[in-house]
Amino acid sequence: MAEIRLKNVSKTYKDEEVVKDLNLTIRDGSFTVLVGPSGSGKSTTLRMIAGLEQQSGGEIWIGDRCVNDVAPGKRNIAMVFQNYALYPTMTVRGNIEFGLVNKKVPKKEREQLINEISEIVGLTEYLDKKPQNLSGGQRQRVALARAMVKKPEVFILDEPLSNLDAKLRIQMRTELIQLHKRLGTTFVYVTHDQVEAMSMGDEIVILNKGEIQQMDTPMNVYHDPNNRFTAEFIGTPAMNTFDYEQVKDYFSNLNGDVAFLGFRPEHASLSLTNNTDHSDCLVLHSDIITMETLGSETIYTVKNDIGKMHIKSFIAPFENVKKIIVSVPHEKIYAFDKEGKRNRSVAMGQLNSALLGGV
Repeated sequence: MAEIRLKNVSKTYKDEEVVKDLNLTIRDGSFTVLVGPSGSGKSTTLRMIAGLEQQSGGEIWIGDRCVNDVAPGKRNIAMVFQNYALYPTMTVRGNIEFGLVNKKVPKKEREQLINEISEIVGLTEYLDKKPQNLSGGQRQRVALARAMVKKPEVFILDEPLSNLDAKLRIQMRTELIQLHKRLGTTFVYVTHDQVEAMSMGDEIVILNKGEIQQMDTPMNVYHDPNNRFTAEFIGTPAMNTFDYEQVKDYFSNLNGDVAFLGFRPEHASLSLTNNTDHSDCLVLHSDIITMETLGSETIYTVKNDIGKMHIKSFIAPFENVKKIIVSVPHEKIYAFDKEGKRNRSVAMGQLNSALLGGV
């Protein structure tokens, strides 16, 4: 196992800086997920850690070694990618064994390692089959097993589940979490899928345009975002955000720099009448545009004086209803400044005394 430290790491392609002065510490034994939109620099960061890309500046440390000039094969890292890159003419056993043969590991030790790892990932009965006779999930397990037999200090996984169907992705997410707990090795996982990030990582790093927006536990990132980008990127549906100018008639003058306000879709409640006490809520009379019933929850798209917004409800759907009242508790409203940074001096508790309430 090994801690990974990036010190002032940057990467420039021609005149474009895709990773900017990155400082990041990935804890020894953690399952750390790098997540962000396309072009955020997450895969480039991963490839620099692996040694597949040379950083333009800064230092990369794995354990107590600076690996700036260390070849990928000597960094004691195992890599798993979205394309399994299996040898089609070899059996599962041959694919797993290939790297060990190149390293001149004795045959008896190879067999012991293959049997041990195959048991862990559930491939024992498939060792004599070829990749074309396996399902997508089984092929991904072969790629994992091939990486595991190296007994690396760090596992690097670059969108390894993106080629799988939705049901298999859920299954493989669970298996990877269990595998990490069993091995206790440092996992660095890249994805653009926020559901994977939230469900798998014990720490997630949100990147945008080559810069870290926030690094924290999934729940802290969700409930306590540092900025508007993080607030809108994490969560399905995304946080509803709007310009303060659009809603200032609902509010008394707020202290500090407030340019945007927002709330999570599940923090709003819906009702047909306005006969309850909404003194501690922002109240919006709204028109229902669409309704998606998803079994345990319903997603509404509504329109009101502020604009369009999404509401997530866990009560029985409102059938054949066109107008609805949306109520958002003051304490669930987030404030952001004009740069998009979270203004915690205004948000949450202090909003109770600052807001006027609804219409």
